[in-house]
Amino acid sequence: MTWSLLIRQATLPDGRSGLDIGIQNGVITAIEPNLPGDAGRIIDATGNLVSPPFIDAHLHLDSTLSLGEPRLNQSGTLLEGIELWGELKPRLTIDAIYQRAKRLCLWSIAQGIGAIRSHVDICDDRLLAVEALTALRTELAPYLTIQLVAFPQDGFLRYPKSPENLHRALAMGIDIIGGIPHFERTMADGAESIRQLMKIAADRGLMVDMHCDESDDPHSRHIETLASETVRHAMHHRVAGSHLTSMHSMDNYYASKLIPLIAEAGISAIANPLINITLQGRHDTYPKRRGMTRVPELMAAGVTVAFGHDCVMDPWYPLGSHDMLEVAAMGLHVAQMTGVTGMRACYRAVTTNAATALNLTDYGIAPGKPANLIILDAADPIEAIRTRPARLHVIRAGTIIAQAPARRSTVTLADQSTIIDWRHPQPNPAPPQTTPPSYHAPPSYHA
Repeated sequence: MTWSLLIRQATLPDGRSGLDIGIQNGVITAIEPNLPGDAGRIIDATGNLVSPPFIDAHLHLDSTLSLGEPRLNQSGTLLEGIELWGELKPRLTIDAIYQRAKRLCLWSIAQGIGAIRSHVDICDDRLLAVEALTALRTELAPYLTIQLVAFPQDGFLRYPKSPENLHRALAMGIDIIGGIPHFERTMADGAESIRQLMKIAADRGLMVDMHCDESDDPHSRHIETLASETVRHAMHHRVAGSHLTSMHSMDNYYASKLIPLIAEAGISAIANPLINITLQGRHDTYPKRRGMTRVPELMAAGVTVAFGHDCVMDPWYPLGSHDMLEVAAMGLHVAQMTGVTGMRACYRAVTTNAATALNLTDYGIAPGKPANLIILDAADPIEAIRTRPARLHVIRAGTIIAQAPARRSTVTLADQSTIIDWRHPQPNPAPPQTTPPSYHAPPSYHA
């Protein structure tokens, strides 16, 4: 057998190790120890983690890398970010949106991201972002899967031209319906916007991904309406609720009712740890709410929970390098998921769970799947989250599209006496003792 690409000594995210992955014509055809045969190219993974690519389940490519235009967000709040975006809209051009988004996507590819779901503002009547990002989606298709969501940033009912612009955007190639019910003028308008948008999606056979309850208001309950409409239109497993931050502030009794409704509807929950914890809780003094949705509780109920980066250097977030391992790390800290099972679940939130939320049916490491893989300079998912390792090889359809050298994992101190391995730290041995330590019993107290 002659393989086009053969990866030897791979460790998979599920813990299996010592495996060879045989690839032929861009497809995984065998996963076994010691595969026989030659190959056009052989990569020795040397026991490193071979993973399906990272997935960013929630991003805004139209605003990415626009930090400082027209000015910086001085308060750091969600509302000032929306205000800044409104100021920037009249100055936007197709080329500016395209070039910024392309630059970010090149970062994404190098970081091992294989798919992005991006929300696209349709409340600019020129639909410049729609034109720019549909073109970018086509150009980068050999390297990156991009899904585009028609997002009425200023409200589907609140902005008068949103319905018209939505249909124009769909005609231009946008393939997912979005919304922002908590930004409508009233709670009733928010619920009505969900009903109208879900009807459009059901009639057209499209998926839905709705910004939902991105608020600290415990009474913002649009996810309940979204779950009801999902069941009514029989759209199970085709709908996602993004953010859901109000769930962090809801009382436990109501949450105990709501979470089973989300699970029954087959809705995916998409949290955005970096952004949720920086934008929410802004009205609190102390104690401050964390602001991220109830990730472990949703997972325990069987809900597919994915993570997104949401923003990278834009009016809402001044930081970020589009590293989904940073997102996973923040998610597990905020959700206090530092047990082994929890940390592995957060890795899945930026890989397999995110792929499920995006309905990527050709995703994963198995015979017959496209050979879309990343080889990380780490032994397992937990070490990957901890060390943010180099992406040694990024592979798309059996072709290496990006690679990086391993980072030095050892540091020699100036006196040459100690070498520290930060990847596999070991405690320094205790100095030898010439006499055994003495044991001192605690004092006893008598009445």
